[in-house]
Amino acid sequence: MNPSNLQFSPGAFLAPLVDWLNTNLHPLFAAISYLVEALLSGFEAALLFVPPYGLIAIVVILAFVAVGLHAAILAGLCLGFCLLMGLWTASMQTLSLVTVAVLISVLIAFPIGVLCSRHKTLEAMVRPVLDVMQTVPPWVYLIPAVMIFSLGRVPAIIATIVYGIPPMLRLTTLAFNQVPREFVELGSAIGAPPRSVLWKIEIPLARQTLLVGLNQCILLSLAMVVLAGLVGAGGLGAEVTRGLTRMEMGLGLRAGLAIVAVALLLDRLSRGLLDRDRLPKTR
Repeated sequence: MNPSNLQFSPGAFLAPLVDWLNTNLHPLFAAISYLVEALLSGFEAALLFVPPYGLIAIVVILAFVAVGLHAAILAGLCLGFCLLMGLWTASMQTLSLVTVAVLISVLIAFPIGVLCSRHKTLEAMVRPVLDVMQTVPPWVYLIPAVMIFSLGRVPAIIATIVYGIPPMLRLTTLAFNQVPREFVELGSAIGAPPRSVLWKIEIPLARQTLLVGLNQCILLSLAMVVLAGLVGAGGLGAEVTRGLTRMEMGLGLRAGLAIVAVALLLDRLSRGLLDRDRLPKTR
């Protein structure tokens, strides 16, 4: 028997499925594209409407009030670096992409994580799917997204959402599993409805782990958005791709350092919010 006859090609099964989806669900995909583009355009317009120095001042003040002096200084340095490198617009585009992707990822992952913590059978079914999603190389998600939504920012957001859901979903499930059952039982015993138990007892007790999940979702989404520059998503990822294709070391290095600055900004602010109740602020 010829070994080549035993080869399995997933594309032979997936390509007809994608064609069927494009043919029969085109209005749905068009609506999703319109909604995502509207959200992205809104965030991007809001960030670029304010002059760079004004936005830096606003972020520094908010970081000082919400986190502390060290976070405010770091925020100013990171945003100032992006401006100094001449990549302000690209940096704001990347922030818009990450913001929209994280919001949608959280809206999807949080309720599923809560359900998984309530139903162990569902958790057992979802866990291997999450294992596969976190094992597959991130750029692989771009292929089906581009096949369905074509090139541009929409497939980048879709792929980023798929890549950002697993850490948030895992840590949401873990957070609610770690909530002491006696508190939940006490809330039910005093007659509190399930919604009140969720919002007033479980979420406050699970807050620290939930914020860790949010932090991981932000950083993984940022990494995916950079890769999405390969499919025309714009932002700093596009600058890195342009530097690579043109063999311009200076452009690629500037864009790479700006990505580091954005990552530091998002990571330190999210970690600062996580630790604000455990460590005293430095003012």
